[in-house]
Amino acid sequence: MLTPSSLTPSHNLADQAAQSADNAIRSTQRVTNDALDGLAGTVQGIRHQAAPMLDHASERASALAQRGLDGVRDASHHLQERFQSASNGTVNYIKEEPVKSILIAAATGAALMAMISLVSHSRGRN
Repeated sequence: MLTPSSLTPSHNLADQAAQSADNAIRSTQRVTNDALDGLAGTVQGIRHQAAPMLDHASERASALAQRGLDGVRDASHHLQERFQSASNGTVNYIKEEPVKSILIAAATGAALMAMISLVSHSRGRN
């Protein structure tokens, strides 16, 4: 039969084990909380460092996009000027040399028709 005196050492041992387990859990919680606090501080520091870099990258991307748009606009304007110049030159040539212009147009049309005829015949044979 078990007596109260024989239960006391094992009861004390169980209490000590439970107390040790509680202490280990509290210690682990403190270490974990400290580690999480440190990690949160590191993340905040990185966030503060990254924000200016992201702003700078965004500004550079905007500037590059604007330069690209300006380049396209300038190239388009230049092409319009060249087309207008070529158109004016053609009109002036036709006014100065009407017969020659008609003969050139007729020769060009005949050459195009000959090429179309050749292409259509070669496709018909295949």
